[in-house]
Amino acid sequence: MTDNNHYTAILAQGSAVPTLLCGHCHSILSRARIFRNQGDTHQAIECNTIGLCSADDCGAVNCCDEALAQVENPERLFDIAS
Repeated sequence: MTDNNHYTAILAQGSAVPTLLCGHCHSILSRARIFRNQGDTHQAIECNTIGLCSADDCGAVNCCDEALAQVENPERLFDIAS
């Protein structure tokens, strides 16, 4: 099932490495599926950074702006992307 709504990603508490969770199903958002939302190439939502949930039964689009604001150095998340 794919949900056409967007959700707000959550920063996992107590994680040694900044980890974002899907705001819909709470699965880990893969760093390979977190993108800067620029131009017409991604989602048409008011959000600078989006994360696409890869959970089989979810597929939600997540706005990661609030969660990344809690990370001391948000660029680190992209530097350590898998």
